[in-house]
Amino acid sequence: MINGNQISFGTGGIRGIIGNDDGCINENIIRRVTQGLADYMKQNGGKSACIAYDTRNMSRGFAEAAAEVLCGGGIEVYMFTGVRPTPMLSFAVREKQAFAGIVITASHNPREYNGYKVYGADGGQITDEAADAISAYINSPDAVSETPRGARNSVINLDDVDKLYYEKVKALVTRDINKAAELCILFTPLHGSGNVPVRRVLGELGFVNLSVVKEQELPDGNFPTVPYPNPEEAEAFALALEQAGGQDIILATDPDCDRIGVQARNCTGGFTLLSGNQIGVLLSDYLITAKKEAGILPKNPAIIKTIVTTELARKICEKNNITLIETLTGFKYIGEKIAGWERSDEYSFLFGFEESYGYLAGDFVRDKDAIIAAVLICEMALFYKLKSLTLHGALEDLYSRYGFADERLISVKLDDMKKANEIMRKFRDFKGAVIEDYNEGLRGLPKSDVVKLLFADGGWLAVRPSGTEPKIKFYLGAAAESKARVEARLCELEKIVLEICNFIS
Repeated sequence: MINGNQISFGTGGIRGIIGNDDGCINENIIRRVTQGLADYMKQNGGKSACIAYDTRNMSRGFAEAAAEVLCGGGIEVYMFTGVRPTPMLSFAVREKQAFAGIVITASHNPREYNGYKVYGADGGQITDEAADAISAYINSPDAVSETPRGARNSVINLDDVDKLYYEKVKALVTRDINKAAELCILFTPLHGSGNVPVRRVLGELGFVNLSVVKEQELPDGNFPTVPYPNPEEAEAFALALEQAGGQDIILATDPDCDRIGVQARNCTGGFTLLSGNQIGVLLSDYLITAKKEAGILPKNPAIIKTIVTTELARKICEKNNITLIETLTGFKYIGEKIAGWERSDEYSFLFGFEESYGYLAGDFVRDKDAIIAAVLICEMALFYKLKSLTLHGALEDLYSRYGFADERLISVKLDDMKKANEIMRKFRDFKGAVIEDYNEGLRGLPKSDVVKLLFADGGWLAVRPSGTEPKIKFYLGAAAESKARVEARLCELEKIVLEICNFIS
């Protein structure tokens, strides 16, 4: 709780519905959280911070309020003059060697929401230790009720990092793309911050055969054309599909442009949404192969995925002598691994991804980046098109080489979290599978309330409760010699989930 408000501060910062009621996001909450961050910074020698905001309602005002509090505390503040994607904030923190970063965003939540995320000096989203320390300052009994306000005109313009960021993104291209104009792309930023960056970078690389969904092109925090601006959902592509003509792929990014979804031509000539796992394995295989052919595969290369992401990545890595590292759910843990390797030189980061449409390559951003992903996806789609393959055709080829696999996500809303606790207990006591209980801190990972069941046939099932609402998520995965067998196994795993949930209810 923050000053009696039911909102709490954690590794994801804060997020909630905009309003003045208990449990809502408002300017007073933003100022109180920022004062806690300022106190934490001063106690730890932090002298500067970067701020970005997306297209949501109140985002600019909240960003300016945060800047005033930091300036009032004697902290040097850099801020973009307009909306920017979250990954560009991560880049800016590193480029300016700032101690912290703030992004005002609620990611892909509905229009009523906004939020506040904090980044560390490495450009990664803060993890548990820093979040706990900042939270203690926020809720300290000595915390001032009226935060000091500095002069907003002392804020330093952060726009100068744009060009350098774009150049680094373009440098990630591996193969020859001199025929980039042959790839036909339809793009929608879903009223978010990705409109300018995605189109600028792709255009400068030569992907000029790109059109945009006009109704969703401009920033609009009311998201009038989509109830839920989430590129994970097929509904987010409804307008784009209505307007699709001869395009090869359709791209969609969420409001803060850290997630990207892809609709690709299928065998019947229509479009089918690729899952986050499918995009991840396609990019993993493509990057490994392209870098090998170019002779630029780094020493001790490693790919990072989360524990609820497809196991097919493991087969790809094993067959290509690439190390696969797993982290807990949340891209902040992937960023933390990259930062650790930067210090230790143990591995060279090649690619990181999670099933919820987050991807990253390169060493200059420490969070999922839909602009980087858009470039990699378009490079990959062009390569396969020139071989007369769609992305779905490339996926079938990948399955022929590594075996078929598929995944499902089931999200169950509950009356209260007591039921979630009982469901977790049932899965911890499950018979007939190897149980990985991440509450025990497995393989050096932080303790987390996640249980993963590993079945003898290669199927798996992971369960984790939401930390912010009465909801529990089930991640199902299966691998087999045929699509039919995988689908049958996923149905069997789904039956296990539903039987336990029905028993609890």
